[in-house]
Amino acid sequence: MLLSRLLLALAAGLCLYAYLGYPAILKLLAVLRPSPRSRRLRQAASLPRISIALPVYNEANVIAGTLEGILAVDYPADRRQILVVSDACTDRTEEIVSSFADRGVELLRLARRQGKTAAENAARRYLTGEFIINTDASVRIHPDAVKHLIAAFDNPSVGVASARDVSVTHLEDRAISGEGTYVGYEMWIRDMETAVGGIVGASGCLYAIRAELHRHPVPEGLSRDFAAALTAREHGWRAVSVPEALCYVPRGTSLRQEYRRKVRTITRGVATLGHKRALLNPLRYGAFAWMLLSHKVCRWLVPWSLLSFLAALAALALTSGWARALLAVVGAVGALAAIAWVWPERRPLPRLLALPAYIVAGNVAVLDALLRVVGGRPAPVWAPTRRGTPALPSS
Repeated sequence: MLLSRLLLALAAGLCLYAYLGYPAILKLLAVLRPSPRSRRLRQAASLPRISIALPVYNEANVIAGTLEGILAVDYPADRRQILVVSDACTDRTEEIVSSFADRGVELLRLARRQGKTAAENAARRYLTGEFIINTDASVRIHPDAVKHLIAAFDNPSVGVASARDVSVTHLEDRAISGEGTYVGYEMWIRDMETAVGGIVGASGCLYAIRAELHRHPVPEGLSRDFAAALTAREHGWRAVSVPEALCYVPRGTSLRQEYRRKVRTITRGVATLGHKRALLNPLRYGAFAWMLLSHKVCRWLVPWSLLSFLAALAALALTSGWARALLAVVGAVGALAAIAWVWPERRPLPRLLALPAYIVAGNVAVLDALLRVVGGRPAPVWAPTRRGTPALPSS
């Protein structure tokens, strides 16, 4: 029983550290540091040239609205390049993009489908801006967001500026509410990491990067948005979160779809960190190495800790009433998640099921992704998450 209690304590300790202890330490460190001065947006005449890169695959249903949103961004047209990169689309996406040519939208078509990172790599030679804005077809950008991202680079230590993801409900109101809670938590963590030294990963929905950093190659099997923050740190720059740069991200409407997305992103994330593993050396990278270990590695170890926790709890339940009660609670959460998994996708998911489902599915996705990496299996081919059009908050 002593061994079971020790295993239970260690497993619970890792989980609590990853989601509560690490943020608490960040908060303490952030309080001890002076608050950064507010950024001033530049006047139009002093704004640098930017390139907005948008990789797409079969986005005919949303691409027109996405491009209208990008064209509405408050940034001078003569200092802005918009390049859509088609990952060998097979629907009407390219035809729709071409109809925006007279409004300054450029199209680059890849001959064969290779995935998001390959599309971003292919675009590099065509990008002319001093700063590259990377975004996604499924999101909507606040008109002032790009100016706020660019303002962050007035600090010469900044190499990457990441937007604040705002989780909004899908127009059909069938969203996974647990996803919105998690996104808000992640943005809070990024704000504190920024105050301490810098974030360990940028938002794939919207981030800006110095052109000289963006030119560094990223292998096709890796995640470029995660690698952007790591590459910046390697070259002596910081990646920061910019709370004023709002990017509206519609919540997923399918638990299975969200699961597949997580498996793909985590598989690529683990591979990316493996490629950049030198950044985990605290003797060379100090606090950044600790943040990278805490935010990424500890999170990825949580599912394994939960399995250990369940095994220890089951052993203790043979003789302890409190262990049986706790095991029953865990079983109830698992049952709710299982019901959510088989819930008809066309029917709204009740709130009682949403959060347990999101937590359980997220941890199982981590296990799936790590087993893929250990087994040498590649990440699933990039397929954009079909989230629909976000219902933007009224201004």
